[in-house]
Amino acid sequence: MKKEISSGAEKAEELTRKTSKKTTTTKKSSPAKSKTTTVKSKTTKPAKKAKAVKSEKKVSEKKLAKQKAREQKKLEAAKIKAEKKQRRLEKRLEAKQKRLDRIAAFKEKAAERREKRRERRDMLKHESKEARIQRKADERQARVEARIAKRQAAAAEKQAKREHRLKVRAEKRADRKERQKSPGFGGWLAAVIALGVTSLALGTMLTFGWLNMNGMQAEYAGIHTQSLYELNSIVDNLDTNLSKARVSNSSDEQVRILTDIAIESEMAEVVLERMPVETQLTQNMTSFVNKMGDSAQSMLFAIARGDKLSNSQKASIEYMYEMNTEMKRILNELCANCTEKDMIAAMKGKSGGLLDTSFGDLQNHNIETPKEINDGPFAENIKKVSPKNLEALEEINATKAEELAREYFEDYGLTDARCTGETVAQQLECYNIMLQTRDGEMMAQLSKKGGKVVMFDSYKDCSSKNFSIERCIDIAEDFLDELGFDDMEPVWTSENGTTCNLNFAYEQDGVIVYSDMIKVKVCEERGIVTGMEGLSYVLNHTTRCLDEAKITKSEAAEKLNPAFESDGSRLTVIPTDDGEALAYEFFGTYGGNRYYIYIDAMTGNEIEMFTVIGTAQGKALM
Repeated sequence: MKKEISSGAEKAEELTRKTSKKTTTTKKSSPAKSKTTTVKSKTTKPAKKAKAVKSEKKVSEKKLAKQKAREQKKLEAAKIKAEKKQRRLEKRLEAKQKRLDRIAAFKEKAAERREKRRERRDMLKHESKEARIQRKADERQARVEARIAKRQAAAAEKQAKREHRLKVRAEKRADRKERQKSPGFGGWLAAVIALGVTSLALGTMLTFGWLNMNGMQAEYAGIHTQSLYELNSIVDNLDTNLSKARVSNSSDEQVRILTDIAIESEMAEVVLERMPVETQLTQNMTSFVNKMGDSAQSMLFAIARGDKLSNSQKASIEYMYEMNTEMKRILNELCANCTEKDMIAAMKGKSGGLLDTSFGDLQNHNIETPKEINDGPFAENIKKVSPKNLEALEEINATKAEELAREYFEDYGLTDARCTGETVAQQLECYNIMLQTRDGEMMAQLSKKGGKVVMFDSYKDCSSKNFSIERCIDIAEDFLDELGFDDMEPVWTSENGTTCNLNFAYEQDGVIVYSDMIKVKVCEERGIVTGMEGLSYVLNHTTRCLDEAKITKSEAAEKLNPAFESDGSRLTVIPTDDGEALAYEFFGTYGGNRYYIYIDAMTGNEIEMFTVIGTAQGKALM
């Protein structure tokens, strides 16, 4: 029985058969096809291979060239990089060497400075008074010669520039004349005649002027020589009167002698001002004769009150006699050797002449103020001690000192501040700072320890009075506050023309410490501080442990003369020969004169007394 198959199945079987047939046919025909392909490929392969080899050669050559170029660039870059690295290394090594050289030079200079300071300390330690005076004289002379050489060099440079300008002008004029038409014989003749007449006239004028100038110089030299002889005569008379005052014990005779000394001192001061030498060479001598006259007047006042001359006044006479004897010796030698030529040289300001040398000797000798005259209470007290308040402070260098000076004196309109050297004052090492302003020069000294201002001075004239003493005190207090000096109290005021001189002392717990004193000078025209001296403060200042007073102020007042009229009192610390003492200060009048009296706060004894006198420089104490 024939199996029945659905049409769908039949279709599937038929489709399967067709597919298998196609597959078989394909398999049979494939070998031929592959053969054809193989033959075909064998026919075309050599040509393609040749082209490929050729192209590969071109590509490889380009790659090689590029590769060589890249390698060359890399080599050059590496070389440049190595050279730069080498240069950087050399620069670093050079900079390092320079730095090491600077450090070595700095250390060497520091060692030299330390050695110089050590040598200077040793020298000052073993130096005699005469050697110190001679050394200071040599240093002062060297500074004077340096300043003169500087002025001469500047003048020579100025003259050279002027001559160069004149030479250039003459060359230009000659060049212009050459370019112009040459003149004829008549022109040359006229020019020669005119030149001859002009030369004759000019020669006559110059000759007359030279003769006239020489005559004037000789006349002035004669006047100054007469002044020199007058000064010598006055000093001789002072020597005679001082020698008499040393031994005189009669009040009447003392009055006559002291009156002559006072008058002759004033005459000597007037004559000194006329001498044709720099003021700095007569400064000490002028101050000495001025204060000598003041001492004579104060002794006259004491005798007029019926008092005898005290031991200190007699000692002052001995001191003045010794100083005047030295002045007499030098002036006698000067008068014996001085010629008109020497006087004319001094008039022209030439240094190193006979007058400069002689007056320089007078300046360098220890001619000072009579020792009992002070500007204020304990104004001359400077203890030779180490600065207590500076021991823990850091030592500054010259550059730092200049920076501090600019800060301290900023209100003065500084244009420059430079360190000009070092100095030693009472065991205190200081930097000398020259300050330049629009109005002139100023000078200050700053301590190497801590950079404290020890001294300040400016060269400003004061010709009128625009500020009162009270306002000057305020100005001085502000100035000291700016410099870092706190708790300072004014203890003395004196006017000298248009200058107000003030003394400030440190105040601790309401007690005035006279050992820590600063002097200030205020210009009453401008209302500015023009001078300050604080060596006593810098050397002595420290915080003190003050003892309690064993007697009261009223008990101390009972120790005073009943006729003494006290205007006020205060507790003070005053310097003594043994150190310091706590004392009550009483100030007032007795018999028309003003006094300062000090009563020991422990024992009640009178330990110090000053009397106020009038001088040409204002008030002073004796």
